[in-house]
Amino acid sequence: MTDVRGVGFDDCWNRIGVRGDSSCERLVEYVRCLNCPVFEAAAAKLLEQPIPRVDLSRHELRAPVQQRHDAHGANESFLVFRIGGEWLALPTPIFKRIVQTRPIHTLPHRQHRAVLGVVNVQGELLVCLSLAHLLGFETDSAVRDERVRHDLPRLLVVSRAEEHAVFPVDQVDGVHWLAPSTFCAPPATLSQTAAAHTRAVAPWRGMSVGLLDADALFDTLNRSLG
Repeated sequence: MTDVRGVGFDDCWNRIGVRGDSSCERLVEYVRCLNCPVFEAAAAKLLEQPIPRVDLSRHELRAPVQQRHDAHGANESFLVFRIGGEWLALPTPIFKRIVQTRPIHTLPHRQHRAVLGVVNVQGELLVCLSLAHLLGFETDSAVRDERVRHDLPRLLVVSRAEEHAVFPVDQVDGVHWLAPSTFCAPPATLSQTAAAHTRAVAPWRGMSVGLLDADALFDTLNRSLG
């Protein structure tokens, strides 16, 4: 793990943030350090550091353990997020960045309403996709009004090989390990479109979280831009 003290910024989250004494005044607005622009800027700076050269011949190469296990086998890592009243998840490895919301520039003559436009993420223009439109979510205005006070909207940057996309969410909960033994088939009440993009549903914190199919999402995105 990289030592943040040597990178040239103040790791305030370890002193006055949720890992410290929680005295930071920004916690009132952002609740968690992960949602704070100071943390985001520090993370970006950390990622931009050059990778030091290491003589691998002097080190024993052992792959780190990336999985957790339950009685039925290996668990899988997912990033859990919320759109409207729906809790959803995608495999953690496809996520490249979580950034604050920013202007979305519409595309002329767009053929699919799920394509919102393009957004600038660190100098790169990426296609912005609405999962709510793609999956056909119906947003209950009363529920929306109740939740909006707690929303911390973010843009999630995902990638598959050379394909990249962004989609907005209302809240990011974090990375969770889910046991495949608990996965269930999508309910019959899902729309045909939503079912085509849902791999399974899993119990989570007394609720159900929809595990989306990343390949299906990217395939639909490619068709919508064709």
